[in-house]
Amino acid sequence: MKLSYTILYVKDVPSSVAFYEKAFGLKQRFIHESQQYAEMETGDTKLAFTSNELANSNIPQGFQENSLSKLPAGIEIGFVDENVPVAFTNAVNAGAISVVEPKVKPWGQTVAYVRDIDGILIEIASPM
Repeated sequence: MKLSYTILYVKDVPSSVAFYEKAFGLKQRFIHESQQYAEMETGDTKLAFTSNELANSNIPQGFQENSLSKLPAGIEIGFVDENVPVAFTNAVNAGAISVVEPKVKPWGQTVAYVRDIDGILIEIASPM
């Protein structure tokens, strides 16, 4: 078994794609003509977005929607960058919400946290 993709449930798929392009420099792999599903170029493991509407049709019992007005879900998306302070500043300038400014951890890795436009928690870390 291998991890193939992570799908984030969002309010507006095209807006999320545009945000991740601007904030993290990712490139859109494709967006479905319905505008309810998209994938980003992220290497072997894909990062994808599905609209809350489509997600609700797939999960009839419902789910907790991501929102900046609530605490983030107990999961994070992790990005690695050689220059965490610059990546953090770029993300915040693109509309990400600062959660924890870059800090050097005891093991030597620099780590910062932001939330995206839907409130999803994102770690920006230096390579290990």
